[in-house]
Amino acid sequence: MDKIVLYHGSPNKEVVPQFGLGDDRHDYGRGFYLTDDIDLAKEWAVCRPGDSNGWVHQFELDLDGLEIMDFGKYTVLAWLAELMKHREASDSKRYRMLSSKFIEKYGIDTANYDIMKVWRANERLFKGVSG
Repeated sequence: MDKIVLYHGSPNKEVVPQFGLGDDRHDYGRGFYLTDDIDLAKEWAVCRPGDSNGWVHQFELDLDGLEIMDFGKYTVLAWLAELMKHREASDSKRYRMLSSKFIEKYGIDTANYDIMKVWRANERLFKGVSG
């Protein structure tokens, strides 16, 4: 039985994970976002403007029987396609047309996974990358 410790940062003192909550427009859609990086959880705890206090909640997760999607086993294009499913990076007609083609070509069906192991979607990922 594999177990891992993960953290969730929140402005709420008490948190109870519930299925189906969250926002479709978050990086990976609806879900309860956790990290193995306690410092990142601390950032999440105070990510709203004006927040000065927050809480980091620790969870022990039993992985037995869970379906885990690990984007580290795929190219970065599959990961970008997943982000594009949920983000509206541009309201241009061209973006909408091209993004759907990109998702069709590189996207992966993630509907049946319980957990998605992903990179953090921010500017740090691309620091030092040029092309």
